[in-house]
This record gives sequence, structure tokens and C-alpha cells, in this order.
Amino acid sequence: MKAIKAMTVAAVFSFNGIAAHAADVVVGVPSWPSAAATAYILKTVMEENLGLDVATQSGSNAVIFEAMDRDSMHVHPEVWLPNQNNLYKKYVEERGTVVQNDHGVEAKQGICITQATSEKYAIKSIYDLTDPDKSVLFDTNGNGLGELWIGEPGAASTVVEKIRAKSYGYDQTMDLVSTDTPINWAALDAADKAGKPYAFFCYTPHYVFSVYDLVFLQEPEHNADTWNVLQPTDNPDWLAKSNADSAWPVAHLYVDYAKSLQESHPEVAMLLKNVQFSADIVSDLSYSMVVEKKDPEALAHEWVKEHSSLVESWLGQ
Repeated sequence: MKAIKAMTVAAVFSFNGIAAHAADVVVGVPSWPSAAATAYILKTVMEENLGLDVATQSGSNAVIFEAMDRDSMHVHPEVWLPNQNNLYKKYVEERGTVVQNDHGVEAKQGICITQATSEKYAIKSIYDLTDPDKSVLFDTNGNGLGELWIGEPGAASTVVEKIRAKSYGYDQTMDLVSTDTPINWAALDAADKAGKPYAFFCYTPHYVFSVYDLVFLQEPEHNADTWNVLQPTDNPDWLAKSNADSAWPVAHLYVDYAKSLQESHPEVAMLLKNVQFSADIVSDLSYSMVVEKKDPEALAHEWVKEHSSLVESWLGQ
């Protein structure tokens, strides 16, 4: 189906320093692989099935939400809740300028080690990280403290992992490491090949579980009564005033989009309202991006062709 193009966005964007012509729709592209793949899948469907001119632009969660609020970007392909709860509250609930798709994909978050490490050293629980005799097994620089990768700098989940470390007490036995994700994967791969312990923040759906034999450290079930997480933007004393001494709540990832699309491109708003992925699809997309090193745009065209029936259901066909 080809739709007649509505009025284009009256702006000119710059992508990677190169001026680009105004597009009908601008899809935000976050930094992690599955989100990039999803972004290009949505772009491909809009172009091939709705006849629109669609651009992509990279950005952090905060940047994309702010741009959707201003109508200069229109889609965030993978919003994690409760991780981005502060952005959800501001732009979806309070300002009402962003709409959230109802078809969330269930996700799990926590701390992972390899199955081999768990069995060899009897490390099963998150509380084992507070045991100096066990935490030191993760020490690679000789300072007596283990290392634990808690996520990328600036990520909402990284902030929560700092709070969890303080709440459980392993901030006293583990150095909390925050680096770009590729550095973490390289460190995990090196440790796995050498048979050495390695601990890191992890989540499903994710391709890494199909590459390595990983286990989540056991934790008390999520306790909403004691879970009080603040972000640095909420309070300058966020760490001291926060507590997270139980497992993460069950997370979901959603497609969010600018409410303005309901008037400027109602066919796009309907598509985004209907979009529905599964955990397996998200995991497979990240595997294709990272392990198979496929180009996101080429992957998107291939995926849309292979999943034509699912795409047609999004379009109401």
C-alpha cells in the first residue's frame, strides 16, 4: 500500500555532520544493537508500505524523548521500563506529547556470571559478592576488590546498579566499572576463554545468552515496598536517598512515538500502535547485528521480507 505523503517536517537535520533534507518521519536510533535493528525495521516498513520519506538519527534516551516532545524526532524504537521511568513520566504522563505502544516485550535484568564460574566457586547468590573470599576472585588488578561491570556511563540502568550495589553492600567488596558496552563484551570473552571469573550487569532478551553459558545471580524477589530509586536528575543526593535491596521488577521494552503523528501521519501512528515484537525476535536481531555483523539497514530489509505476515498485521491488512 502506498500512501500519499503528508506535509513534511519543516526542519533540516544533520546526520553525522552531513546536512540532510527534511523527512516525513525521523526515527531515533539508540546506541544498543536491538534498538538500532528495530529502528531500521520501522523505517523500512514506513518507506516500503506507506510510501514515506524516513530519516534516522542517533541519540540517547533523553535526547530522543526531548526531540519527540519538540516534534523534531518521532519514534523511540526501544524504551525500557522501569529504566526510563523518569522520561516516561515526564513526556507520556505529564506533558502528553509522547505515546507508548501497549505491546511491551518482557525482559529480565540482574547480574550474570558464567555457569562454569558459578559451579567451580559455588557462587549462586548476589550476596556472594559481599563475601571478600568470593568477591576477590573477580579481582584483576590486585587491589583486593573484585570488578563488576554495571553498564554504560549515563545509562539509567547503570545508576540503578550503583544503588543496588550500595543497598546490598557489595559496593564495599567490588569496584563498580562503567565503560562502553563493547569493552564489557571483550572482557567477558577474554575471561571466558581463560576460564576466569567475570561478573557483569546483564539482561534478556539479548544475544549474549546464545553465545555464552550464563546464569543470573539469585536475588530476593522484587519488593516494591523497599524499592525507591532516584536518578541524578531527580535529586542531587540520589544515591543516599535511594534503596534497591531486591531484584529488579520485571521490565518491558516498548515502542514510543510522538503524539503529533496522530495528526500529521495517522497511518504511521496506527502502525506504531500495532507494532509487536517478541523476546526471541529482539534477541535474534541483536545476534544478527553483533555476532553476524550485519548492517542494520540491510538486516531490516531482509527481516521485513521474511516476516511479511507479521508486518501486514501491524498495518491492519
